[in-house]
Amino acid sequence: MSQRHIDVSVLAARACPVAEVIDHVSGRWTVGILTTAALGPVRFVELERTVRGISRRVLTLKLRQLERDGLLTRTVFPTVPPRVEYTLTEIAEELLETLQGLTAWATRHRGTVAAARASYDRARNADDDRDGGDVRAPQALTQSPDL
Repeated sequence: MSQRHIDVSVLAARACPVAEVIDHVSGRWTVGILTTAALGPVRFVELERTVRGISRRVLTLKLRQLERDGLLTRTVFPTVPPRVEYTLTEIAEELLETLQGLTAWATRHRGTVAAARASYDRARNADDDRDGGDVRAPQALTQSPDL
């Protein structure tokens, strides 16, 4: 049987840009921003109201990041005060289809996931009860060298 050498640094270099993109599009606030912008041109205040729990600072940073990533277009209208609207780009619309599929999957399976978590927690609690709730490191690792 032959063994192949896998250069992990090469794999990491290839995966890094992909991981960065996935991190950006799957971030805590990104989905809410994109789904709101999918309804049509949206203003900052509308996003702030719709995406619950997001601070002004974080919303500003996420909008800049999404614009930089080519997912949002920012349009400034020459009014007083200036009016700014955000719209999805073509690639964001494609991404939205994928996110909607993921959302549909999560909706279909949320009960199954909740049941699995409850089962896991019950088993974990039973193990803790059996062990007396005392989680200790193995004896060999906790003995001092002086002993």
